[in-house]
Amino acid sequence: MLTGLVKVNTDICVACRRCVQACTLEHSKSKDMFEAIREVPPPRPRVKLHSVGGACVPTECRHCEAAACVLVCPTGAMHKLGLGGPVLMDDSLCIGCRSCVLTCPYGVPEAYLQGEQITKCDLCVHRLREDRIPACAESCPTGALEFVTEPEADAPKEYRPWRNL
Repeated sequence: MLTGLVKVNTDICVACRRCVQACTLEHSKSKDMFEAIREVPPPRPRVKLHSVGGACVPTECRHCEAAACVLVCPTGAMHKLGLGGPVLMDDSLCIGCRSCVLTCPYGVPEAYLQGEQITKCDLCVHRLREDRIPACAESCPTGALEFVTEPEADAPKEYRPWRNL
């Protein structure tokens, strides 16, 4: 299984929304654009685009090593798939308490289905298990989203607070 993170380069993002479309389609039941439109409930993207200071910023889960959302989840629905692995959500265990929504510093988990369930980026874990990169990174025409297998190598130490845990 591949491990890593999606690195975002806001300087080259052109807000084409292909990452959002690819994510939505990848998380649909049918995996077909025309069928996905009719699915109930509709598929939800796990990546969002936000305009910040004139730049477009794709926002998705950072899959923190010491993830606050995992620590506060009372049922274990939010869990980490091993060291360096993605933070995943088990819908069957989620009670919709929104503790993860309140504690995520990036505002990633979102409530859906009248607040009964939470959705968030799963880093396309099913694709990682097939040694394929996440759909958002694969679909990005400018390379603004890049899947990196060693995210710590080029990150300044101050941005790696889990090192000191």
